[in-house]
Parts: sequence; structure tokens; C-alpha cells
Amino acid sequence: MNLEGSMAHEHEGPPLQGGRRGSAHAKPGRLARRGLARLLAKKRPSREEADRGDDTEERARSGESARTDREARLEKLRAHHQQMLWVYWSVVLLGAWTLLAPLTFDYGRGLVEPSGGREVWLSLPTRARLMTWSDVVSGALLLVFGWRALTPNRPRSLWACCFVGIWLSLAPVLLWAPNAAAYLNGTLVGMLVIALTVLIPGMPNMPLFMKMGPATPPGWSYNPSSWPQRWVMIALGFAGFVVSRYLAAYQLGYIGSVWDPFFGDGTRRVLDSSMSQTLPISDAALGTVAYTFEFLMGFMGSPSRWRTMPWMVTLYGILVIPLGLVHIFLVISQPVMVGQWCTFCLLAAAIMLPMLPLEGDEVVAMGQHLVRAKRRGEPLWEVFWKGGSPEGSTRDERSPELLTLPQQPARVLKAGLWGMSVPWTLAASVLLGVALVFSPAVTGMARPPADVLRVAGLLIVTASVIAMGEVFRLARYLNVFLGVGVALVPWLLDGGTVAGRVTGLILGLAVALLALPRGPRLERYGGWDRLVR
Repeated sequence: MNLEGSMAHEHEGPPLQGGRRGSAHAKPGRLARRGLARLLAKKRPSREEADRGDDTEERARSGESARTDREARLEKLRAHHQQMLWVYWSVVLLGAWTLLAPLTFDYGRGLVEPSGGREVWLSLPTRARLMTWSDVVSGALLLVFGWRALTPNRPRSLWACCFVGIWLSLAPVLLWAPNAAAYLNGTLVGMLVIALTVLIPGMPNMPLFMKMGPATPPGWSYNPSSWPQRWVMIALGFAGFVVSRYLAAYQLGYIGSVWDPFFGDGTRRVLDSSMSQTLPISDAALGTVAYTFEFLMGFMGSPSRWRTMPWMVTLYGILVIPLGLVHIFLVISQPVMVGQWCTFCLLAAAIMLPMLPLEGDEVVAMGQHLVRAKRRGEPLWEVFWKGGSPEGSTRDERSPELLTLPQQPARVLKAGLWGMSVPWTLAASVLLGVALVFSPAVTGMARPPADVLRVAGLLIVTASVIAMGEVFRLARYLNVFLGVGVALVPWLLDGGTVAGRVTGLILGLAVALLALPRGPRLERYGGWDRLVR
């Protein structure tokens, strides 16, 4: 027996469980290696643990990046607030002005009654008291919330001031302001407050969540939210505001007569008609409020607002398109319902009509953005209120700067009309619609077929102008039904003449045939291209 064997035998311990023998002193090298292996096994992480560790580090880095971005955005918000501080002080001053306005203008003197013997749901003294309290309370609210808005990162206070401004614009209409001073003060201060809270400084806290990026929608050949596109809408909205305010001044009783250059007493008869008195408030004054919001909202947001402010584009689209159509249809129905024409009512409708196709492209771009955001898995509700990713957008290198308008008005105007084209077929349809309006006077056709031709003619003009917006080109097919109706209906009604019926037949069939060709398409609209047919 060798020495190593005897030493090993000498130090053998009792048998281990399972028939194995060992000792704390036996085979020290093997035991040391075994202990080290156990120690390393305890300290070496598994692959899953390593992955979890990487995820933790990634989340930590992501959280740190988010905190850094948040801090940078807060700093940008504070810097922006500092630059706009004069705006918020102006809101405070307007609050003081509004609070003291009833003392200055005395809403209880120089009271007037609405035109046409219109019944008002409030007595004259009550109207004066309510307008006084409206200004006092509104002024106090502007003082409180305007003062709070002097501190950065208080969006609720700014929105509260904005809603006070909206109320100031509505109050003279809803409460039938008893004199012109109350109406003028409320509407002007209301517009100023809206402009100072959400237009000039931008939407409250926008720097905290706005996603920067290119302005042209994916697949589009132009940017429908560019300033050249919007200034046309702003100009039309302001023109409609001026016209509607003139009509409202008569209905509210601030002026004693209303001028009509073509139809004699027609405007007065329309404004005092039972149709005009259907609502408990002045319909002309309500139109003034609508135009106020339309031209003010034209200033709101950046050239990427189709992406950054979907809620605003939606509201703007509702004001312009469906409510605009209602306004136009009411004007079209006046010769039938009242039996009179109103020059300024027609002018207001003519101002509203091109706004429909001009706004349609921005609404389409906004809708496409929401669809893409939903497909990417982004929270749709959050995207609707706070905007979404600029993924797929391209830089707007085509739109001219609005600053060049005085030097290059034609170029800027042309850019403002991108998205509209005038095929000769639609232009001819407009002329035929106008001819139908005047044809009863030429052919001696009496009512009711004369009413059919007049109303159908105006509807043909409306459908044709809307179809000039390339995103609404399918609207031209309405002229097929209108044209067929014009061709056939006068033959079924009493009161027509042979000349009038033949005229309606020829013009109606011509309108229907002209609606079939699509006409040229000058721009691209991403996925909407397949609907421009």
C-alpha cells in the first residue's frame, strides 16, 4: 500500500447517505472545487434574470429620458409663458373692464325692442338686469382666473377664461341685449378674450405634449392647414360676420331699417317673417356668432393642426360644413317659405358656400391621421385631444409664406385655393343653375312649378360648388337627381307654361349629363385619392 492510499484510508469517515463515503478532510481539492462551483452557481444570473436586468436598465434609462424631456418641455413652457405674459395681464384688464362696463354704459337706458313685433322670452327690464349681471359675473371670473393664469402651467384657468369669452359672445344674443352698447361691448370683449387665451399664445400647455414634425400629410401634395389655405377661410368668415351683424342689428332693434339694393322691401320682410321667428333668438345674431367662431378658429393652431389638434379641426369642420349647409338651405327656402328674396341673406350664403369645399380637405387629412393612429395602436382618445405622431409626414416646401401676401397676392391666393379645381362641366352647371332660378320670370311660370325651378337651381349651384373641392368631387352626382327632377316635375304640377316646362326639361337634362364626367384632379390626397372619382 502506498502512502497516499494509507493516508486516504486513515482519514476515511463514516459512509455517506446512498453508500458514498466522505469526510470534511477527505479530497480537499475536489471539495474546494465543488464549493466554488456552488458559490458561482449562486452568483451567476440565469438568462431570464439577465434579460430582466436589461429590461430594468432600459426602463430606468427610458424613465430618465422621459424625465429629461418633461423638464425640457416645462422649461420651454415657462419661457413661452414669460414671452406671453402681456397676454395674460390683458385678460385681467379685460376682466376689470367688463366688471365696470354696466356702470359706464348703463344698460337700463336707451332700451329698444326687436323688429317686426317679435315676441321675446324676457321682458325689457329683465333683459337689462341679466345683461348687467352677466357682465359683472363674467368680469369677476376673468379677474380671478386671469390672475391665476399669470402663473405658468395652469391650463384650466386659461380654458375657464376662454369659456367666459365664449359666454360674453353668446350672452347678447341669448339675452337679447337691450341696447347696442351692451351688444357691442359683449361681443368685442368676448372675441378679445378668446383671442388672448387660446389664439395668440396657442392652446394652453401645448408645449408639454405637442409632437413636432413635418406639416404635409402622408401622400398629400400640399398642406391643407397651411396659412395660405387658412387666410382665405379667415377672410370669408370675417366677411360673413360683417354681413350677419348688419342683419342682426335690425332684428335686435338697434337700427330702424335695413337696405336692400335689388329686392326693395324683401330683406325686411324676410327678417320679420314667421320663418325667421321660429327660434327664440335672432337667427341673424346666431349666424353672427357662428361666423365669429369660424374666423377666430381660422387663426388657431400651427400649420400642422390637422395632426396636432384633431379636436379643433373637427369642431371647425362641424361649424363650416353641416351648419353651413343648414344656413344655405334656409336661405334657399326663403322664396318658397316667405315668398321674398333677401339680398344680404343671399350674400351671406354665397360667402359660406366656398368655405365648404375649402375646409373639406383639412377635415379629410385629420380623419386620415386618426385612422393611421388607431392602426398603429395609439390611444385614439388621447390622439384626438392632444395630437399624434408625425409618422409619414413630409416637409411643406410648397406653400408660400403668408408674409409675401402684400408682394405676391396672386401666388398666395392660388396656394389658398389648392384642393379646388373648376372643371368646365361644373362651371357650366353653376351657370345652368342660375338660369333655372331666373327662368320662371322669363317664361311666365307660376307657383308651384316656379318654386321647384328656383329651389332646384340654387341646389344645383350649391352641389356644383361643393364638388369643385376635389375631396368632395362625388357630390356632383347630386346634380343627376336634381337635373332629372327639374326635367320631369314641372310637367306634373299645375301652373306651368309650355315654354317653362320645355326650358326645365332641356336645362335639367343638361345638368344631369354634365354631372357624369369627373374632370381633372390637380392634387394628391393620400388614401383619399380613390374617392376622387
